[in-house]
Amino acid sequence: MPELSLRERALGFLSRREHSRLELKRKLAPHVEDESGLEALLDDFEKRGWLSETRFVEMVVSARQGKYGSLRIVHELREKGVSEEAIAAALPEVRENELETARTVWAKKFGKLPVAAKERAKQMRFLVSRGFGQETICKLVRGSTEEDE
Repeated sequence: MPELSLRERALGFLSRREHSRLELKRKLAPHVEDESGLEALLDDFEKRGWLSETRFVEMVVSARQGKYGSLRIVHELREKGVSEEAIAAALPEVRENELETARTVWAKKFGKLPVAAKERAKQMRFLVSRGFGQETICKLVRGSTEEDE
């Protein structure tokens, strides 16, 4: 079987799912001797619209929004090399439904408000691990509804 060219490898990765520039660069790096050739290929893909940071952010937000809070999603985007401008643009959409997402995730796991401090701490730790902010967690665990605000 013939060796795949760098361009074919990159197109193969992008045909399966969206990638950030950094992610694609890391995947292709072991197959490259010339770093500038890789940068030129990535620049070409961005120019053609095959590699899009905006589409990547939309994909991550859409996939994670039902399970995780804004802090976790933002952290994942930063890890994958997404620019701060793109993250800032996506943040309002993520935060818009954060309380409802937290309520859904919490109800699936626990279903009832904590009575003891130990149970409250357990529920709060769970929500923190899912990337929800302190304000959202406090509203949820104390049993606040959106009308209480």
